[in-house]
Amino acid sequence: MHSMPETTPLRSLITLALALAFGAAVSLGITRFAYGLLLPPMRADLGWSYALAGGMNTANALGYFLGALAAPWLMRRWGASAVLVVGALFATVFMVASGFVTQTDALLLQRLLAGLASALVFVAGGLLAARLGARAPQRSGLLLGIYYGGTGLGIVLSAVLVPVALEWAMQEPHGWHWAWWALGAVCLAFSLVLLWPARVMAAWAAPAASAGAAAVVFRWRQFAFGLAGYTLFGVGYIGYMTFVVALLRSQGHSGAEITVFYALLGVAVMASSRIWAGLLDRYHDGRPLALLNGLLGLATLLPALTHAWGWVLLSGLLFGGVFLSVVASTTALVRHNLPQAAWAAGISAFTTVFAAGQIVGPTAVGWIADGEGGLERGLVYSACALWLGAALALRQRRLVHN
Repeated sequence: MHSMPETTPLRSLITLALALAFGAAVSLGITRFAYGLLLPPMRADLGWSYALAGGMNTANALGYFLGALAAPWLMRRWGASAVLVVGALFATVFMVASGFVTQTDALLLQRLLAGLASALVFVAGGLLAARLGARAPQRSGLLLGIYYGGTGLGIVLSAVLVPVALEWAMQEPHGWHWAWWALGAVCLAFSLVLLWPARVMAAWAAPAASAGAAAVVFRWRQFAFGLAGYTLFGVGYIGYMTFVVALLRSQGHSGAEITVFYALLGVAVMASSRIWAGLLDRYHDGRPLALLNGLLGLATLLPALTHAWGWVLLSGLLFGGVFLSVVASTTALVRHNLPQAAWAAGISAFTTVFAAGQIVGPTAVGWIADGEGGLERGLVYSACALWLGAALALRQRRLVHN
């Protein structure tokens, strides 16, 4: 097996990170977040309550949880590159399948299976991005940010594609089916792009512990406050991403305004890698996670307090500019504090608690929204979860062996 020289040019690493970013676009940008755009027409067509609409993303998060648990074993068995590509192809299949059913149980199953596949993509891609960062330690924050920022590409494409598909299929029964099929086609194209970085990085030697060195493994107790803060991030952020489009519609914003809002949120996600790279490189403790969670809580609260278009846009820009960097901050925390051989276990642990938080978030916010106060009150709940997560993350310390 050939390993790539440690002196890999930064340009080559950035190119690989950009290609890997298509995995983040599939796993979160499309498979997870495009549902927020489809929730209003599906809810209107199928007569759902907000709790049931949120339950669809809870099912997706449950699948994501199961995929995160399975990912370390699958990567040990077949390698991260194979898990990345196969996961992306399965995510594509389940996205397309969502356009062939209308029964609640079938849609819940599709969302669960899509979540499982997307977790495999996200964990494997995150591990490969971390390995890229190991070849340029001074730019690892940038390389991680490029990978996670790929989610923004999926969000932007969804913001443009879903309204066009819905408009085109307006006269069709269950016209939202066509949007699922269009998104599935994009997932297929992106999955094919992933073949190149997967093949290149599969040829690299797998990291091994240094000869004679004591093995350092991931221990949940040592990362307890980071894990707790990240769990509450999962609870809080997913309420916003699930329901913010429905909230804007209920506030009377036009379809064009919502497209602009969602597309700008996606653009901000793509820009966030440059904004926060230095922060992720500088601190080896929970401070980045705490700061970003706190800012995210503010972004989540704004549309619950005001309908003013300028503040709503600011909310989307701030949210997009922060939330994927929260994810990158946990990968950076693992990378800074553990040897490379332990990264897969660490990234998977953070992904698992992230998924657990997302299981709670959508249904809880939907249940709150069905009561007095509506979606605005649900987003206040989300903001409080994020701020509590920030307080916990602030207590996460750097590991002493580093």
